[in-house]
Amino acid sequence: MNGKSYILTLLMISLFFACTTEHTRNTVEKSKGVITVDGIASEKIWQSVPWLPIDQVWLGNPVSPDDFSGKYKLSWSEDALYVLVEVKDDVLLDRFENPLERWWDEDCVEIFIDEDNSGGDHQFNHNAFAYHIDLKGNVVDIIAKDTPKLFNDHIASKRITSGNTSIWEFKISLFSDTFIYGQPAQSISLYDGKKIGFAIAYCDNDSSDQRENFIGSVVVEGEDKDRGWKDAGIFETIQLKK
Repeated sequence: MNGKSYILTLLMISLFFACTTEHTRNTVEKSKGVITVDGIASEKIWQSVPWLPIDQVWLGNPVSPDDFSGKYKLSWSEDALYVLVEVKDDVLLDRFENPLERWWDEDCVEIFIDEDNSGGDHQFNHNAFAYHIDLKGNVVDIIAKDTPKLFNDHIASKRITSGNTSIWEFKISLFSDTFIYGQPAQSISLYDGKKIGFAIAYCDNDSSDQRENFIGSVVVEGEDKDRGWKDAGIFETIQLKK
């Protein structure tokens, strides 16, 4: 191998590991005790695992900390993925009585799950899920073109708000890409070493007819950053560990 070929090979190897490392960002520690979804976050696991930021502007202008700031933690058990979220938001807007009406234009947490970490399109299928959880705890995703449905049996949640700070706890059951809405389905059992595609975001609207900001947890390249609802390729990889 000549000098140029050797250098090129080293560069290719370096790029491969750099891309792999960037994509697999977080390991998720298993909780040794039961997590009660009560919005209090008193469990030992929440004291030991680190906060991760929700700070990437996917839509709208950059936000000041007085308007919005967010962070989250992750844990798991055999039957569910757990997410703890702290949001500081100066205005919580809940404008639509019908949870299936313009749910993205009021304040909500959006959690993206790709159970087998396969990436790819999930716009009108269940290759991945884009769960929108509103201030009342309703969970919405799209099952076909322009057809929203409630997935309240997939996610249990509790929010406690004091002043401008909200603590949310979520218990998420995971389902495979063979899931069909309206038919009986068994959730997936989780295990040590399992990889899952994951992202989390927040729709923030203080007073406008449409949401003012959409802030996510992962860097999305290109002009169109609002792709998580249809493209699981932007999710990060999380890996479960005991």
